[in-house]
Amino acid sequence: MTERIINTDADIEEGMEALSTMCPKMKAAYAETGPLPLRRKPDGFDQLLNAIIGQQVSIASAAAIWGRMEAAGMTTMDACAAASEDELRGLGLSRQKALYAGELARAGIDFYGLRDMPSDAVIKTLTAVKGIGPWTAEVYAMFSLGRADVFAPGDLALQEAAKVLYDLPERPKERAFRVMAEDWAPWRSVAARLLWAYYRVAKNREGIR
Repeated sequence: MTERIINTDADIEEGMEALSTMCPKMKAAYAETGPLPLRRKPDGFDQLLNAIIGQQVSIASAAAIWGRMEAAGMTTMDACAAASEDELRGLGLSRQKALYAGELARAGIDFYGLRDMPSDAVIKTLTAVKGIGPWTAEVYAMFSLGRADVFAPGDLALQEAAKVLYDLPERPKERAFRVMAEDWAPWRSVAARLLWAYYRVAKNREGIR
């Protein structure tokens, strides 16, 4: 696997210099956002489990459930695989999320092996598990594996930021946005960081909801 990995702030700066050369609008957005966050996270089963728990609930609710999962020793693959649905629901998971947690634990994913797989293969492996969609897999590849050239075109904040930055009539649809993002290779993950940061700037400036 020869893909570029983002490990440091210097990697982000290198990517942003390249994007600024590629696209004047990216350069202008960067002037507004300032330095971009690294946002590297650990990898492994617990990171994806945490992502499942956080789906469609508030940050506070997700944190409370995760705290109960940690206290019960239920954040490892073996523990979740052995747990019953009732045990998981007793910790605050919905029936659906309890099902997803069990599916992930029993999927047999080699999380160390993912580090050496091409990004497309990583995303294909993860989205084969019930409860993990493209957005979750792409974000995992970006921030837990540090892949420099992964994008999440289904993300609404990215879509809105692109709409404002590029003066589009509407948010780009996921398929069209994926094509649009090809222009930002091989630094699409840095482009995503920039657009997320720019979304916050634009939201404060224009009152985006």
